[in-house]
This record gives sequence, C-alpha cells and structure tokens, in this order.
Amino acid sequence: MMKKTYGILPRLFQRKQYSFILIATFMLGVQFIWAQNPLVRDQYTADPTARVFNDKIYVYPSHDIMCTEEKGRPGWFCMEDYHVFSSENLTEWKDHGEILNQKDVFWADDEGYSMWAPDCVEKDGKYYFYFPTKPKDTEGFTIGVAVGDNPEGPFTPQEKPIANVNGIDPNVFIDSDGQAYLYWSGRDIWVAKLKPNMLELASEPQIIANLPQEGHKEGPFVFERNGIYYLTYPHVENKTERLEYAMGDSPMGPFKVTGVIMDESPTGCWTNHHSILDYKDQWYLFYHHNDLSPDFDKNRSIRADSLSFNADGTIKKVIPTLRGIGINKASGKLQIDRYSAKSANAVLHFNNSQNTFEGWNIALNQNDWVQYNAVDFDKTYASLAMRVNATEKSQLQIVDTTKNTILAEIEIPGNTGWLEYEAALPQIEPAVYNLKVVLKAGEASIDWIRFKS
Repeated sequence: MMKKTYGILPRLFQRKQYSFILIATFMLGVQFIWAQNPLVRDQYTADPTARVFNDKIYVYPSHDIMCTEEKGRPGWFCMEDYHVFSSENLTEWKDHGEILNQKDVFWADDEGYSMWAPDCVEKDGKYYFYFPTKPKDTEGFTIGVAVGDNPEGPFTPQEKPIANVNGIDPNVFIDSDGQAYLYWSGRDIWVAKLKPNMLELASEPQIIANLPQEGHKEGPFVFERNGIYYLTYPHVENKTERLEYAMGDSPMGPFKVTGVIMDESPTGCWTNHHSILDYKDQWYLFYHHNDLSPDFDKNRSIRADSLSFNADGTIKKVIPTLRGIGINKASGKLQIDRYSAKSANAVLHFNNSQNTFEGWNIALNQNDWVQYNAVDFDKTYASLAMRVNATEKSQLQIVDTTKNTILAEIEIPGNTGWLEYEAALPQIEPAVYNLKVVLKAGEASIDWIRFKS
C-alpha cells in the first residue's frame, strides 16, 4: 500500500548504489542562524521584544555576557550593548550586529554593564529604540531613547534620558488613535502618555493599580486585540518568574488580573521576559530561558512559541517547546535535537560542554525516536546528509507521521567519532512533513540532518 501511494518504497539496504559517502566535516561562518529554540545560538540573548516592520519580524533583545572582575559584577547580569535580529520566515534569523553600546550613550555609566530589556517602535517613518541603563551621576536606572531611520539602525541616542522616569524594562504601545504610552517597571508597573515627539512624557507617571502586591513583578508588555487591552508581565508568585496577564478597556487601565501565559521554568531559571505579536494572522510569544547556560541563569537565550486565545479573549497557556515556530526548509540543517517530541530514553547532550554555542545532539538506542514537525520538501531531494556518531552499525528509518508512511530507510556504518555522511534517497513527493526519525537497530547520536538536491 505504501509503495503504491508514493510510487517508490525505499530499499536502501538492498541497493549498492545507495551506499554512504564519507564527507569531511568543516565549519563555515554563516549570515543566517538556522536554530529553532533557542532562536540564537552563537551568543546569549534575553528579554526579547518582537515587532513587525516592513513585513518582517525584528527582535530586540538584551545581550548577556559573562561578568568578570573588570566587567560588571561577577555572578550577576552583565550587558554592554544591543543587537537586532530579523526574519521573514520565522526559521532563518539574521543578526544585524551591534546597534547600540553603553559607550555610545553620553549620559550613561559607560562601565555600568546594565543595558537591560529594550523596546523599539515606529512612528512617522522614524524608529525609536528605548533602553534602560544606569546614569553616570545618580543611583538607580533611567530610560533613554535612540532614534534611527531603519529598524536595524543605526540608532543615535538622545543627549538626555526621558525626564521623570526611573526604572527599567521600557515598553511602548501606540494605540489606534496615534497616542503612545510608555510603560516601565520599578517596584511597581508604571504608565504615562508620550508626547508626539516620542521623547518626552505628556502626563505624570502613575502606578497601574490592582496588580499583585506580593512577589517581584517587572517587564510590562501591552498589546490590543479586538478592543481588549492586555497588560502582560513576569511575576514571582512562588520562587521564579512566570508570565501573567491582566485585561482592560483602556491602555492606562484599570486592568483585571486574569491568568497565566507561561508557568515557572521547570529547571529553575529565575527570570522570564517576553513580548507578544501577531504576524501573518498567527500570534506568537517571544520569551527567554537559559538553554545555553543551564548552570548559570544570568546568561539566557531567546525563544518563541505559538500563542492562541479562547473565544472570550483570554489567553491559552503556552507550553514551552524546543521545536519552536516556523516551517523549516528540508534543504536547511534540521537540528532534530530541537524536537517536537521524543521517546523517553532519547537523551540530549551538548556537542561541546565547554562551548555550548556548538549546540546539542540526541543519543538514540534501538527503537528510540525523535520527531521534528513542519519540514517543507519544496522539490525532490536526491540525498540525505547527517552529522552522526554511530558506535556500531545502525539502521535509521524516517517516517512521515501525518500518514504513518516510511519515507526512507538508511544504514549507518559504525565509526569512532563524529562524521558527516550522505546517502541517496528515493523520490519523496513535495509536501510539508512531520518527520519521525527512528533508530531501528544499533546505537547512534545525531547532531543534524539535511536533505540535498
């Protein structure tokens, strides 16, 4: 039946011309980052504010680095600059490089290492980048603005911070009537109107009432949907931050505390910080976790997952995933360790525990499996490449779970280290597949797979 459906049933074990080709493994610098969750794997990123500009998603995170005796306060958060990342397809993320450094800001402490969670909005063709940091001559934090002509910068910081604002985590919401509001945190969550120039307050700051009084809260992010205004924020209800929200009829409240968007981290990452947006009729939650630094939660990495609503406008709780968002091209490196699902005994390992930016692999024993959803076979591919370490001769099966159909069967020779192999493929009809990689025999660890023309 399967043979009749697809025209060809893979028989790689019987056909000598489908033998493996050994390929030398080497690393190349790339402009695009192909990772799923976390979205960025070559540096630490946190506190993501995601925005849609010019039909692209731009993410403005903070940039964690390791503190030293010369930089910041060892054991604490340390941030000296900002990058911006963009994507049109949710799977390829371009790093536009540094857009602002603490040394660029005239009024800031250039050794403060406290360039914390930012935001960016567009108005009348200008882009306004809001950031908190420590000033030179006073205690605490204040919020500055840098202005640019493009969402990726360059941004020019204003000579002074916003007057009458003391705190962190700026968020700007522009309502349908054009009025802009600035939100920030500092013990409480505050709000004030902004003047049309987007650089000054147009009203006195006021505390948003009716929010939880016990437990730390910060990181406000406000959006509107179907006439409802949502105030979302991290809050320590127990031991670490979870993402909560309140609903209201006005950008300045009052808001009614309504529910939880994301539960506390199961691994104990103390912070979470987020943003929410609608992109091409799908809502997404951007947030962070300490994936690349599991033993130190001050070095974090940004993530994204889909978000949806109930009929009454309440938000359905988001369960964090490694697979994340977007449809991956079959021609890209599919990091199957960023799985949609896996068998109980399949185990993740860092490729290099001394340099976690090298990512993960997944170790499979006989009958273990890992599933990776939403892979676009946009054309016919002739071969499958993989980075694999098989301690003994192994057999791999690739299944389309939507139809429970075998797409390929592959034999992996035993080897003594990580190697890149390539095997010929039968014809696979173009479609979007949910792939399940099953180890039918042997023992193997897989870093990535990739389909080639």
